[in-house]
Amino acid sequence: MNPRKKVDLKLIIIGALGVGKTSLLHQYVHKTFYEDYQTTLGASILSKIIVLDDTTLKLQIWDTGGQERFRSMVSTFYKGSDGCILAFDVTDLESFEALDTWRGDVLAKTIPMEQSYPMVVLGNKIDLADRQVPQEVARGWCKEKDIPYFEVSAKNDINVVQAFEMLASRALSRAGSRGGNDLWNHGQRRKFEVRSSFFF
Repeated sequence: MNPRKKVDLKLIIIGALGVGKTSLLHQYVHKTFYEDYQTTLGASILSKIIVLDDTTLKLQIWDTGGQERFRSMVSTFYKGSDGCILAFDVTDLESFEALDTWRGDVLAKTIPMEQSYPMVVLGNKIDLADRQVPQEVARGWCKEKDIPYFEVSAKNDINVVQAFEMLASRALSRAGSRGGNDLWNHGQRRKFEVRSSFFF
């Protein structure tokens, strides 16, 4: 039996305040709905190991704060990321309208001018009735930007795994195209990055 390849990937979740980024992350990693709402100040990090295409992936997922006043500080966490989840709340039109700003910010802070940076968009809280963002509007925005779109519910665990694994798969493909087969050692550097990160 051939040993699986091992790859370390840093993924980030960004979006406006209150769209459910922390709940999405806890649903994916712990299979629990994070009901105790607490604003993320700075960033928090969870890890998950999965297997995709005979490759063991160690995902280091950074959950970032959405407050405008912390925007410049949060953007420092984008450095070295391999992919990004852009999240909005389907019951909050402003959170959807802010996607352009979040997308532009992360592209400017990661690898400028590189169009292949992996992203997926998640429209969260589809379990709620008071929807403000029509599905066709969200899909149209994503199609124009060539970004996969998922309608999700962190509360009911709808499409959460599929969305995260789509991003992981795209990030893995991009890492491989850069000759990044030996990224496990690269992950050792990132462990230090986690230890030296700060929270508020």
